[in-house]
Amino acid sequence: MTRRFFRRCSHAPGAISPEDQAVVDQFRALLTALRNPEPWAPGSARDIAVRVGPFVERAYTRPGDDHGTDLIAVALVHPDTPHASASPHGRQLGYTERGWLRCETSAILGFWQPSYTMLTHAAASLPLPDDVGMELAHYALYIEARNRDDHLDGYTLLRLGPYTQTRHAQQDHDRIDAALHGRETTLIPGHRVSVRYAPFDVSDHQLFADPNQNDAVELLDAAIKEVRA
Repeated sequence: MTRRFFRRCSHAPGAISPEDQAVVDQFRALLTALRNPEPWAPGSARDIAVRVGPFVERAYTRPGDDHGTDLIAVALVHPDTPHASASPHGRQLGYTERGWLRCETSAILGFWQPSYTMLTHAAASLPLPDDVGMELAHYALYIEARNRDDHLDGYTLLRLGPYTQTRHAQQDHDRIDAALHGRETTLIPGHRVSVRYAPFDVSDHQLFADPNQNDAVELLDAAIKEVRA
């Protein structure tokens, strides 16, 4: 009886393929990143890694909607961002069009590192869950009257908020900006009126007019009439 012996082609006994080695290296990098996360601190513009259930996701931050040091506003992004393929993949897996979210800082693992990609929903070809454990963040519009010489002296004419969808705030911003066009310096003597998109200040919620129950342009007109009366 003839014995046949099978061997891996082009590989010495005990050697692993370059593909297998790449996987091993990637896994080692992941373990290193998990054991030595780069601590996150408020105020940085770098992307962060946040826990979403048993997964880790990439997110970028925006100041606002924070009450103390426990909450921060974030938007989840596809781990391949900013590669060209990120946008369609992000839509398919639910990374886009979620708006800003209120993230507890205790869920932040640290600054984002590429090694964390293996732990994302995208790496597992899974969509983000409907409930990622974060509420929608809130944003606001500030209509301000500043001295015409562009000094910071002036006051806030109207505060609109909270907006739970950034696109709604942007729509009202554009409508108010259009209503002010050509009249910025004539509505209030000695002042220039402008609209600013900014985070919602939770602590001052009583100072804001609700844009969801009223028309933003009508609220602006009423505020101007009150000042000029």
